[in-house]
Amino acid sequence: MAAPLAGGARLGIGSVMPTVAAFYRFAPFPDPDALRAPLLAVCEAAGARGSILLASEGINGTIAASRDGIAAVIAHIRTLPGCAGLTWKRAEAPALPFGRIKVRLKREIVTLGRPEADPTRTVGTYVAPADWNALIAAPDVAVIDTRNDYEVALGTFVGAIDPRTRSFRDFPDWWARQGNAFQGKRIAMFCTGGIRCEKATSFLKAQGVDEVYHLQGGILDYLEQVPASESLWHGECFVFDQRVSVVHGLEPGTAGLCHGCRAPLTDTDRARPGYEEGVSCHRCHEGLTEETRRGRRERHRQITRALSRG
Repeated sequence: MAAPLAGGARLGIGSVMPTVAAFYRFAPFPDPDALRAPLLAVCEAAGARGSILLASEGINGTIAASRDGIAAVIAHIRTLPGCAGLTWKRAEAPALPFGRIKVRLKREIVTLGRPEADPTRTVGTYVAPADWNALIAAPDVAVIDTRNDYEVALGTFVGAIDPRTRSFRDFPDWWARQGNAFQGKRIAMFCTGGIRCEKATSFLKAQGVDEVYHLQGGILDYLEQVPASESLWHGECFVFDQRVSVVHGLEPGTAGLCHGCRAPLTDTDRARPGYEEGVSCHRCHEGLTEETRRGRRERHRQITRALSRG
């Protein structure tokens, strides 16, 4: 995903707030390179900014544009092989959170590094948000959070197992060490929007795990559809856009962002040693050179100055 600009770029469409669209689709693309130029042209014509990944396994992206611009890009993507049913998640932003549009070719649209994990061939069983509570409350179900450790720290489902992975690529190694502990259990997995779970459930199916389930639409659909009074979610959900985190109803949460390592920050994190606004946090301060610190301080000063000018 493209990194947001701290100050935001103007959309140039009057007072209309830009729409941010996040989407993915696992679909077999025999020649993803042939899809790149036409998609980039559509994005440029629509005034879209952000980042889109293409691979032989599908498409993954987050872009921002006017409402009509987003509609034009989504309409084009739905003409690609296997993408007619593409769904996407909408958010609004006060300004364009991305500086340019990039359409890149990758080996995978979400990196796991295990070719046997192929959601275009097999995935786990989708579970609608309305049915999720009953599944994860069952005594024979092990609930696994497939997100990174800094995401889990903000919030997760009651009773969920945290693999404490630093990146999604670490998940297969964690399973190799811990998988035997789940023999005889049904496995329920979840992530932010669903993409990592599709890859992770496909991986577990390839490892011979028969009953694997995952939350359809991810945590975001759950928080949008399940009332807070019935929720088994605790905390906030980290998102990869200008909101940083969301709570029930997809309302913005309270988390901030470390502009050094892009990890979310709670009020407790801001009080820990190593935190300096715009420079570092307790996760990334060690090993920074003084030159890097000076550069980040200057960047933060310029951003603060630009924001104060509107």
